[in-house]
Amino acid sequence: MEGLLRFLVAKVILLALASSFVSCYDPSPLQDFCVAVDDVNGVFVNGKFCKDPKYVKAEDFFTSGLNIAGNTMNRVGSNVTNVNVDRISGLNTLGVSLVRIDFTPGGQNPPHTHPRATEILVLVEGTLLVGFVTSNQDNNRLFSKVLYPGDVFVFPIGMIHFQVNIGRTNAVAFAGLGSQNPGTITIADAVFGSTPLIMPEILAKAFQLDVNVVRFLEGRFSSKYDHHY
Repeated sequence: MEGLLRFLVAKVILLALASSFVSCYDPSPLQDFCVAVDDVNGVFVNGKFCKDPKYVKAEDFFTSGLNIAGNTMNRVGSNVTNVNVDRISGLNTLGVSLVRIDFTPGGQNPPHTHPRATEILVLVEGTLLVGFVTSNQDNNRLFSKVLYPGDVFVFPIGMIHFQVNIGRTNAVAFAGLGSQNPGTITIADAVFGSTPLIMPEILAKAFQLDVNVVRFLEGRFSSKYDHHY
């Protein structure tokens, strides 16, 4: 099983790297590497500042711990472990990152979008129902599939998508994303748990709900309620 896990994770990484070199959303590197370094002068840039190449070391391109399951004791029954530029500084400008997603039976990675990355997911353990919804211009079509270990599914950049564990055991998936910092917008959290909250009357009309239902949902998704990640 461990050998299969390593093979599948390597496959995801290679596919993500290939896609990033062909058509990556992040700016292409202008040198061999650009290891991120924290800015101490309060200046913000699109990405991260680069460490002097003379001081770059192997540890800048390394992390560990993806063999350890994430804590799924939350309201959605899943956990996303991110490996992006904040965890591996050597990813800066390379246009790729990785996540591990753990699911309890019935757990889900709720509808969300990555504004800066396409995602390619491989299932290692369990059974997942996955899918994404296209834009208004494409009549919001749903593309969905049931995945089994070894299956791969792609979520195009910016599309609302989800994964749900429909099996009776835990599920584990790994996904490569075409950005060093793909970002995540969880739809329910963003709409009903924004800071400050969106006026309930606006959401009531948008979702065709009673305003009291919206107030209840905003109470559930506000900052006092635990968020997924």
